[in-house]
Amino acid sequence: MFEGQIAIVTGAGSPAGIGYAVAEELAKHGAFVVISDLPAFEARLDAAVANLKSRYPNVAMCAMDVSDAGSVDAAFSSITANYGPVDILVNNAGVGGGSSEFLQLSEADFKSAFDVNFMGAVNGCRAVLPSMRERGQGAIINIASLCGLGAIPEIPVSYTASKFAVVGLTKGIALEYAAEGIRCNAICPGAINTDMRKHLFERVAEEQNISTEDARAEEDAMIAMGRGGEPSEVARAVVFLADKNASYITGVALPVAGGMAPGV
Repeated sequence: MFEGQIAIVTGAGSPAGIGYAVAEELAKHGAFVVISDLPAFEARLDAAVANLKSRYPNVAMCAMDVSDAGSVDAAFSSITANYGPVDILVNNAGVGGGSSEFLQLSEADFKSAFDVNFMGAVNGCRAVLPSMRERGQGAIINIASLCGLGAIPEIPVSYTASKFAVVGLTKGIALEYAAEGIRCNAICPGAINTDMRKHLFERVAEEQNISTEDARAEEDAMIAMGRGGEPSEVARAVVFLADKNASYITGVALPVAGGMAPGV
């Protein structure tokens, strides 16, 4: 499906995360996949690459801080020099955190959310678009969130606002570059069983003085399918949007949420 194509997946160092699952699915379908994470997590990134390469030889790594445009430019230049121009970019790196109460959120909470979740995607798009324009092709998939479509209880406003921005970025790039053969779409995951969801339950349990199991049950009750999703289920949606079979799809913000409503 993706033979001969180069893909980059940011924030892919955690084996339990969406980025890792996306990298695995792209590699399974023939892409040469470069996974990235923060330089501080390079040991974890090494382990992730080793695990993936035991099954798929077409995997490499490159550490970068997506919130730092210089770090992103240097990493993408190295990737292009070593492997070739990028055909598929998956902007997955993201952070959560912060209080569910708006007035308890600090300026640092908002800065962190926008620096990583929004500007991380901006920096990635800026790095690949010139080459994609030269070749008249490319697919960008931004991992937003169901919170980018509506406010959901217990989710920090800082996170919600940053994911709305990612959806807006997606639509703006899709509109501007559609005529040049470049597609840009967003995936909006709902309650996915990752470390971020686990940390959400821990915070909600502490704030509400309930157990983490009760916190999970409360959220599962909001989902039509009655359960959280798996990273692999998000990954398969990414592969669909990256593939040329989705050649007439751009500018969408696709919920992968088991029927969970996008909130207010």
